[in-house]
Amino acid sequence: MRYFELIGIQHVVLFVFPTLIFIIILYLGLSRSYFSGKESEERLRKIVHTYPEGLNARNAPFPLILILIIIGYVLWAFLYTFVYGYLGVGI
Repeated sequence: MRYFELIGIQHVVLFVFPTLIFIIILYLGLSRSYFSGKESEERLRKIVHTYPEGLNARNAPFPLILILIIIGYVLWAFLYTFVYGYLGVGI
């Protein structure tokens, strides 16, 4: 038995809403944002390969959010290694 019943609801809310916000931002980032170049519009329309049953492959531009995730991962790994190795801090 808990002393505070509201804590269970708070944990659910703090879990569900950030997760939904992250999913929406990730969807928008993957579907809408990319670096536009000279041939971006052509790459979105041009069909590179056709597979059986009508599936088409396009050579679309790389999404901006994936570039940011990769850069963030590399920076985090470098800083984590530096702090752990140089300063001797157990993270």
